[in-house]
Amino acid sequence: MVKFLRPSRPSAQRGFAHNLGWWIGRIIIWFLAVSVGLTLFYKFVPVPVTITMIADPNGFNKDWEQLSNIDRNMVAAVIAGEDAKFCTHSGFDQEAIEKAIERNANSKRLRGGSTISQQTAKNVFLWQGTGWTRYARKGLEAWFTVLIETIWGKRRIMEVYLNVAETGIGTYGVEAGAQRYYRHSAAKLSRVEAARIAAALPSPKKRSVTGATGFTRRHGNAIASRSSVVRNEALDACVYE
Repeated sequence: MVKFLRPSRPSAQRGFAHNLGWWIGRIIIWFLAVSVGLTLFYKFVPVPVTITMIADPNGFNKDWEQLSNIDRNMVAAVIAGEDAKFCTHSGFDQEAIEKAIERNANSKRLRGGSTISQQTAKNVFLWQGTGWTRYARKGLEAWFTVLIETIWGKRRIMEVYLNVAETGIGTYGVEAGAQRYYRHSAAKLSRVEAARIAAALPSPKKRSVTGATGFTRRHGNAIASRSSVVRNEALDACVYE
C-alpha cells in the first residue's frame, strides 16, 4: 500500500509565523524600552562601569568627576583632537565618515570617522573590537548615538565621554589620567597636559602621555595649538551654554 505525505497545513504555517512575529515584536519592544530607560538613567547618574572596563585584562582604575570640575582645556583638547564639529553636528559627521571610507578603501589600516557622540555611545553601552561583530555594533552604536544626542544633550555627552574614555592602560576618565600622569586633578590641567592626554585617546594602550616621542608628541603639539582655536572661536560653546 502506497502512503502519501500530507502537505503541511496552512493553518500550522500561519501559527508559526504568528508566534515568530510575536516573539520578534516582544524582543524589539524590550530592547527599545531598556535602551531608552538606560539612557534616561545615565542622563542623571554617573556611569558605574562599562563592558570595556570589565573586559580589560589589566583591570581598571576610574574616578568620576563632574564636568564643572574638569578644566576647560581638556574639553578644548578633545574637540580639537577628536571632533572639531562636535557642537554643530547631530551625532554624525558625514564628511568625516566619507573621508574615512575613502582612506580605508586604499589602506590596510582601518581608520574611523567617529564623532565624540559615537565614541561615547560605544564606550558606555557597547563593546570594543573588530571582526564580524563590529558591523552589528555599528548599527547599535548609531541607535544609541541618536538617543544620547536627543536625551542627554552636548554637555552631558562631553561629561560622560571624559569620564569613561580610556586614557591609559587600565585607566579610565581624565581625572584618573590626570592623577596618574601629572599627580594633580583634572581641574588643573594645562593646555599642553590636556593636549597630551587627548593625543593618546585613539590608542591609549600604545601611546604614551608623558615622555611621548615621534607622532604622538607631534600630534599632541598640534592639538595644543588647535585648542586655542577652539577656545577663541567658541567651538566648545555648546558644552558651556
